[in-house]
Amino acid sequence: MKILVLNCGSSSIKYQLVDMDNNAEVMAKGVLERIGLAMGEFTHKFNGQKHYEQVPIPDHTAGIKIVLKALTDPEIGVIKELKEISAVGNRIVFGGSIFKESCIVTDKVIGLIESIKDAFPLHIPGNLSGIRAMEEALPGIPQVAVFDTAFHSTMPPKAYIYGLPYQLAEKYDIRRYGFHGTSHRFVAEKAAKIIGRDWNDLKIISCHLGSGASICAVDHGKSVDTTLGMTPVEGLIMGSRCGDVDAGAILYVMEKENLTPAEMNAILNKKSGLLGISGDKQDMRDIYAGKQAGDIRATNAFDTFAYRVKKYIGAYMAAMNGCDLLLLTGGIGENAWFMRRPILENMEFLGIECDMSKNDGVMGEDFILSTPTSRVKVVVVTTDEERVIAEDTYRLVTGNNQ
Repeated sequence: MKILVLNCGSSSIKYQLVDMDNNAEVMAKGVLERIGLAMGEFTHKFNGQKHYEQVPIPDHTAGIKIVLKALTDPEIGVIKELKEISAVGNRIVFGGSIFKESCIVTDKVIGLIESIKDAFPLHIPGNLSGIRAMEEALPGIPQVAVFDTAFHSTMPPKAYIYGLPYQLAEKYDIRRYGFHGTSHRFVAEKAAKIIGRDWNDLKIISCHLGSGASICAVDHGKSVDTTLGMTPVEGLIMGSRCGDVDAGAILYVMEKENLTPAEMNAILNKKSGLLGISGDKQDMRDIYAGKQAGDIRATNAFDTFAYRVKKYIGAYMAAMNGCDLLLLTGGIGENAWFMRRPILENMEFLGIECDMSKNDGVMGEDFILSTPTSRVKVVVVTTDEERVIAEDTYRLVTGNNQ
C-alpha cells in the first residue's frame, strides 16, 4: 500500500509518498512554498535526485495537482498512475479537546475541524485545504487526519489547567494542549527499543529541540505533561517564538507601543526567541558561531536555551518521581552536538551520566550517550513524524492494528 502523507501549512505543502509494503520506504518527498504569491517554489526529491523549479502556485488545490503530476511524471515520478496511491494521511496541527486520536476523514470530521479553526487561523485552513484539494483531485480516496495534539490528550487536569477564571477557560476551551505529539510518540517508543526496553514500562522525558521546541513527560506510554500550551508559544525558547514570558510584560509592551493583538502576536511568534535575543540569528549553528566569536547577545541566546531545557528536564523528573530514559531529538537535538553538551553536563546528581567523548561532532545518528552505569539512560534519536502519519493511516484504512 502506497500512502501520500501531507503537511499543509498556510502557504506551503510538505509531502512524502510512503510504500508501507516495503518497510515504510519513502519513495519521494518534497515541498511547495510561497503558495498564493506571484511565484512559488517546488522542490521534489526522488531516487537520490532532486528537482527544483519556480512555478505559480495560486492555491493549495493547484499545489496538490503539481505534487500528483510530479509523482507520475515519466522523468521525475516514482509511480505510473495515481490509482497506485491507496490513501492520504494529513497532519492537522490542532485537535482541541475534540480529537484525542487519529481518525478517518468524513464530512462530520471536516465540520468539527472547521469549528476549532479560530484557535489556529493560519494553520487549520491550510490543513483543510489539503484535504479538500485531495478530494477534488482523487475523489473517493480514503483520507486520515492525524492530530499534533492527540498524544497529549492523556494529560491530567493538574497539568493542563491554567490559572484563569474557570468560566472563561471553559467557555473558550483555554487549556494546555501541547504539540509535537506525533514526534514525541514516535521517538519515545523508538528510544526505548534502542535500550532494549518497552516504552510502556518506562518514565521517559522526550526533548524535541528545533526551531520549534518542546519537552514531554511520558509516563508508561502516556503523555502526562508538555511544555507547549494552548498555542505553540509557551515553554522553551524557540527559533522565533518567545516561550515562557510574564503575561504582564506582554500587556505592558502592548500599552507602551500601542500594539494591536495581531501585531503582538506577530512579535511573540516571529520576532522573539533566539531571533529576538540575538537580534539577527535563529539557527542554532549561527547562534553557536556568534557565541564562539564573543557576541554577547548570541551567547545569551545560546545559554538561555540550554538553561531552559535543563530546567524543564529537572521539573519533569520531579513530576514523574524519577526518569528511566531521557532522549533528545529534532533538528537541534539530533545535530547540534555543541548544544547537547551544556544541557547534559553537571546532571550526575539526578542520575544522568554521559560519555561526552561519544557526543562531539555526531549528527543525525541514533546512539546511546549515557555511560553504562548511568541510572538514567540518555539517547539521541532521529524523529520521523511522517512515518507515524503513514502508519496511523495504514492502520485506520486497513483495520490492521499490528
